[in-house]
Amino acid sequence: MTMVYPGGSVLSDIGATDGVTLTGSRKRVKQLSGAVNEALDYEEECDTGRQEEGSCKVDTSHYLGQSDDEQVAGGVSCWGARHTLGLLGFLGSSVLYLTRVSLSITIVSMVGTAPNNNHTNNLTDVCQSRYNYSNDDVLEGDFDWDGKTQGLVLGAFFYGYSTSNLLGGRVAEFLGGRIVFGLGVVISSFLSLLSPLCVSISKELFITLRVLEGVAQGVTFPSLHFMMSGWIPPKDKAKFCSFVLSGMHFGTIISLLVGGWLSNMEFLGGWPLVFYLFGTVGVIWGIPWFLFAHNLPEDHPRISPSELKYILTNRSFVKRNKAMAIPWRALATSVPFWTLMLTCYGYDFQYHTLLTELPTFFSNILHFNVSRSGLMLAVPYTLQCLMGLGWGAIVDTLITKNKITVEMARKISTGLALYIPAVALIIMCWINCDADVAFVLMSLAVSANGPSSSGFMITEQDIAPNLAGSLKGITNTLSAATGFLAPGVTGVIINGKQTLHAWRTVFIITAVTNVICATVFTLFGTAKVQPWNELKDKEAVQEPHKDRRNSYSRYVLKK
Repeated sequence: MTMVYPGGSVLSDIGATDGVTLTGSRKRVKQLSGAVNEALDYEEECDTGRQEEGSCKVDTSHYLGQSDDEQVAGGVSCWGARHTLGLLGFLGSSVLYLTRVSLSITIVSMVGTAPNNNHTNNLTDVCQSRYNYSNDDVLEGDFDWDGKTQGLVLGAFFYGYSTSNLLGGRVAEFLGGRIVFGLGVVISSFLSLLSPLCVSISKELFITLRVLEGVAQGVTFPSLHFMMSGWIPPKDKAKFCSFVLSGMHFGTIISLLVGGWLSNMEFLGGWPLVFYLFGTVGVIWGIPWFLFAHNLPEDHPRISPSELKYILTNRSFVKRNKAMAIPWRALATSVPFWTLMLTCYGYDFQYHTLLTELPTFFSNILHFNVSRSGLMLAVPYTLQCLMGLGWGAIVDTLITKNKITVEMARKISTGLALYIPAVALIIMCWINCDADVAFVLMSLAVSANGPSSSGFMITEQDIAPNLAGSLKGITNTLSAATGFLAPGVTGVIINGKQTLHAWRTVFIITAVTNVICATVFTLFGTAKVQPWNELKDKEAVQEPHKDRRNSYSRYVLKK
């Protein structure tokens, strides 16, 4: 088989373009393998601090016939295996939120609505209605569920979701993220397909199904983060992770727009179409994922040598063949870890308040007809998606040009995602019944969350790439708990009193939480790899390197 190598030589089978053809050159194979082995030694021996300062650099140009700058440029400029992984990860994240948010859209049609005639009163703390309600506003549903039952059905997902995050991260560290993330998406999508059948049998069966769907999705994001820690170098994480995680916002947008449209159709009852369509999309997504996604760049059969070298020489060391034990004692005394935990709590408390409670505020206080305004609800999340993508590209450019460090990027991004919504929520306390200004402020608060995917959301990969899955599992478990806590706090404060004063209290608590958590992360957050990320037994660290070299050499020789 013809083989072409970089720098006057490229492997034609794996997507290279320039070079001189060589046939069966074992000498050249050894040279290429030597370059990879040197990169692996670099990855093991160079500490993160020196790497960030640019003083630790490996020169393999004598192996590959290119300068380091040429190889780095070649690894970055064209579409590679990591870009394919990023696209599949984006689509997978979108599917997860299609199926997660679908019930929030369909429950209006499933349960129905009643006219709200209690909008006119003499209280100065309540806004007057903007609409004249009639029988046309009544929507008859298929199920007679009271408010308590609806809350139980909607919350069932998070009960399951909070139980499996840590498990998903640990299993990904043992088996690899490909199988865990892929099965999590496909299984939860398949369960979504069963939703109309289960709910028609009994609400208890449907609640059980939603719990299981939450369990299936709980393993996904920790495993995806662990994969990205091995595939994406730190200086590229802002752009890549922003793109991958923006799938959450994209899925929410599509669910709001398409879900509302399908629910109003008469075919098959309308709302079941949402579960059928979104579930089918998720099952089909699994085909390209299992065909083209791989746990590590070293395992990918079609990755180019230049891209492989670029990843190996720029990422933080990640152990390959053996998952390390979680250093619980070190975690318990780690300031960066507790800082990250607090920041995750603050962000997700705010996120769930905005996601679940602001629509209620607009409906009950400002009297927006939210059930008919899918486009209105989609606007803030569209802005959030665009903000995350744009900011990620800006941050990566600044890091590449050495204008800011990775740590500065994480802190600035986190500050924007928490301080700006805090300001918007404080202003909400003073606008009274101006619905238009309130909508602008809500859009600002939600869209400002976009930079979070370039900030604390990927810090687990920075401080402990060997344990990125487990750490994301721990922080995501806390995040899932805010799915119950934020609505619970709001419910206690409101307690049947839909007044401006009560909602101001909700906004102030959320804003103060944001400010405290953002300030703590600014002072104590870091992007440096922590000492407890490394194995104490050096043999256990070196052995995977030996296996990786042999497997890579066999891969090249086979070609």
